[in-house]
Formats: sequence, C-alpha cells, structure tokens
Amino acid sequence: MSELYDVIIIGSGAGGGTLLHRLAPSGQRILVLERGPFLPRSKRNWTFDGSFDYYSKEVMYDPDGKPLRPGFVYHVGGNTKVYGAALFRLREQDFEAVEHIDGTSPAWPLRYADLEPYYVQAEALYQVHGRDHGDPTAPPRSAPYPQPPISHEPRIQDVFDRLKALGLRPFASPMGIQIDEADPIRSRCIRCNTCDGFPCLVHAKSDAEVVAVRPVMDRDNVTLLTEMKVERLLTDASGSRVETVMATDASGATREFRGRVVVVSCGAVNSAALLLRSAADKHPKGLANGSDQVGRNLMKHVLGSMLGVSKDIANPTAFQKTLAVNDFYFGTDNFPYPMGNVQLMGRTTVDALRGQEARYHPLSIQQVADNAVDWWLTTEDLPRPTNRVQVEGDRIVIDYTETNTRAFAELVKRWSGVLEQLGKDCHVAPSGRYFNPHGTEDHVHDDGEGFFCTKMPVQSLGHQVGTCRFGDDPATSVLDSSCKAHEVENLYVVDGSFFVSSAAVNPTLTIIANALRVGDIIASRL
Repeated sequence: MSELYDVIIIGSGAGGGTLLHRLAPSGQRILVLERGPFLPRSKRNWTFDGSFDYYSKEVMYDPDGKPLRPGFVYHVGGNTKVYGAALFRLREQDFEAVEHIDGTSPAWPLRYADLEPYYVQAEALYQVHGRDHGDPTAPPRSAPYPQPPISHEPRIQDVFDRLKALGLRPFASPMGIQIDEADPIRSRCIRCNTCDGFPCLVHAKSDAEVVAVRPVMDRDNVTLLTEMKVERLLTDASGSRVETVMATDASGATREFRGRVVVVSCGAVNSAALLLRSAADKHPKGLANGSDQVGRNLMKHVLGSMLGVSKDIANPTAFQKTLAVNDFYFGTDNFPYPMGNVQLMGRTTVDALRGQEARYHPLSIQQVADNAVDWWLTTEDLPRPTNRVQVEGDRIVIDYTETNTRAFAELVKRWSGVLEQLGKDCHVAPSGRYFNPHGTEDHVHDDGEGFFCTKMPVQSLGHQVGTCRFGDDPATSVLDSSCKAHEVENLYVVDGSFFVSSAAVNPTLTIIANALRVGDIIASRL
C-alpha cells in the first residue's frame, strides 16, 4: 500500500507552488509532484537562443491535426521561471459582467473585494514593486504596494513624459523582481536586460520556485518529487473521492500515491487534459466532468507586440518593463468597448531579428535592436464553450478560435497613432520572433502605412485560463467557489483553470492570490 499524504499537489508553478508555501507551516504532510526537474543555472540562460532551452518541445494539435508547440516550461516553478513578472491585479469591474464588441464577459461568483486581502498577501510574498498613481482603472486597495515602483531609465522616462504630454496617463508597471535601488550593492537583482522570457541566473525574479517552493521545501512535512509526470487520477468505487494518483517517473516506471486531498495545478491546458484522461465508469466524460465543461472556455488573451523605432534616438535601457497604460482598457467615447492593456516588455535583441531583415527595411536590424522601444498589447478574449482542450488518445487537441479581434485591431490602431506622435520619424514595426522559438508563422498586421503588430499565434498559451471554471451551478461549472470539484469531494484545481473571464491583464497575480485563498480553505477543512 502506498504512503498516505494529507495533501498531494500536482505542479509547482504560480498555483501549486504558492499553495505549497501556504500549507507548509500547517504541519500537514504534503507531497508535491512536479513533471520537470529544477531548472539548471547556466550562463547560456542569458542568451536569446539559450533562453529557449527550457521550453518544452512537446507537440499538441489543432482539430485538423496540425502540430502546435505551446512551449510550456516543465520545471520547478513552472512557467513563472520564464515569465515577465508583470503582476497586475484584475480591475474591480473585471469581476462583473462586461459588454465587449464580441459579446459579454460573464461575472465571477466572487467579487474583487473577496480577493482583495489575498492580493495584498500575494504582492507581499512575490515582492511586487509598483504604484497605482495615474492608472485610471486602478482598483481599490487596503494596503500600498510592498515595494516602491522601479525607476524608469532615461529613455523610458522620456517616453513617460511624452505620453503624459499627449494627455495619456502612464503608470508604473507592477513588477515581481527582487531589486533594491536604495542599496544596489546588496540588491539581488542587477537590473539586466534578460528578465522577460529568460530564466533568472541570480534568482532575483520572483518566480514560484524562488519565493514559494525553496523557502519551505526542506521542511520535514514537505516532500518534493521532480520528474514525476502524473498520468491519471483514480477514484474510489463510489467515484466521489480521488483515491490514487498515478504518475510516471524519469525511468518510465509507474508510481502510485494516495492523499486525503488532491490538488491539480498543472496549468489550464494540462489540468483539463489530466481530468479528461481520468475518465472512468463513474465519470465517463472525464473526472469531475458531469457538466461537460472540463476543457471548455479556454482563454489565452489576444496578444501582440510592437516596436517603436526612432532612427535618431537610441534606447540603451537595460530593464525596460517599468511603464504601462490603461487609458484604453474599458474603451473610449468613440469606441465604447474594452480594448485592453498596453505595457512595456523586454528589449528586442539583434539575435531575435536575424533572417528578417526585409521586414524592417529601410532600417537595419541593428538599428532596430539599438533604438526600439518594445510594447506588449493585451485584449481580453471571451469564454466560448467551443474553445476547448480535448484528449484523443495520447494527443492533446487545442480547438481555439479568437474572439474580440476587432477590439484588438482598434487597440493596435490607437497605439500605432500614439507611437507616431511620440517622436518625429518614429517607425512602428513587428517584434520578430518574440516568444516564438520554434520558428512558426508570425501573424502580422499591416495597415499599408508601415504600421505592424506581431499577433501571437494560437499556440501562444502563456496566459492560459478558463478550462475548469468555478461557479455556483454544477450544471455550468466544474468547481465550486472554493475551487473544489462539484462532483469529487477531495479534488481541487488551483491554477488559471478556475477563471470565468480573462480580463485584459496578466493572470499570474490572480492565480497566486487565489492559491492563497484556497490554501486557507483547505487548511480549515483538514
């Protein structure tokens, strides 16, 4: 008979790693099963090509059998090992029903006020730097950011000032990095240009491994097993409890584990796939899937990136992600629908642009790399039952059709106009292979006037949410408001799967805050 744990957590990313950190002091016996190893520390991690060494090369498929390579990161800390560390709260209105040009974004079963105390705790745990001053959509907060905003380097301060002169309201991006600008000698962060999309070689990025897992992993009541891929969850005869977690270790051998509580935190795609693979007599459509909602309502945002390149103004900025703009988030008088968020992203390098010289003519790729200011655009996509994760044998199938494309196009148009006004002779260009390591097709918007935006393709699933939505009605949701499965009394899902809408900011802080909330619930029930 396999050993019995109080809690088994499957996955160690923003959801699972944070949940472990919350539960570890309880003294309960906790087992964490992580699919990958610890991410190695290598100087190559700070090179453009080397940064992609740790992205999975696994293949998923679209409904027509076309291969998709989502590039997930399977290491302790999950996708946070390479995330950009932008840690936004959802806006207060995002928890309500919101009308979009393509339809309605539904209300959540809880409200912003319910999650706000956990946002405070999440920002403290992940050492978030920020300040809401200037953000017209800033939600109310019961405590200030735990760390001061990261200063703008001179070129970005100039952009900030120019945006304000145009009547916009830029503000400091909330960033989870461990920087102390008042004491740079002791600061863990060295303010480099390899943060966004790169593993941090000096462990100064507030990823789930660094801030959540490592501080508690050596406790006597915590067991962390790496390179352990969970294949199925088996229930007892009644189908009402998960009895056994079946996994495959690095040698290919099957291992079995038992837990009083089982928490799935594999990311919205893989969590849904695991539940679907766990179909059995009592759960013929997949574990906890009597509603037929497991895997449905996949959201990933409509995402794009742009470069504003001035031929005459260099951009020597090292750490660029210090500025965001939400003036278009909920729409404007002449476009009364939400458009989304604009924020700075990591710097483009000449290595990322090689082979695409024609796209940037008349600029050279060196000019682009030296002078570009890089922008990330996010528009909310809407939950659709037909946008879903399915399992066909060993294959994971992603069936996704984009929504809110007109809102994204409007945001691109607005921001292209802003960049044109920022400086004379400013070129707006696509950002090349950003987050596209496998050389797949770029989706480029060209309005005929030299304005471009690289839209992330369907396999860009870094903001994956929605596949096991929570709600009060078991007929239309997978989880209840505590993120426990309606149909399985000891099964929880704690990652982005629980979202009922995607909003238009990075989802990670909300995943972290919810993991803290659910951690308190689980602790009270054990």
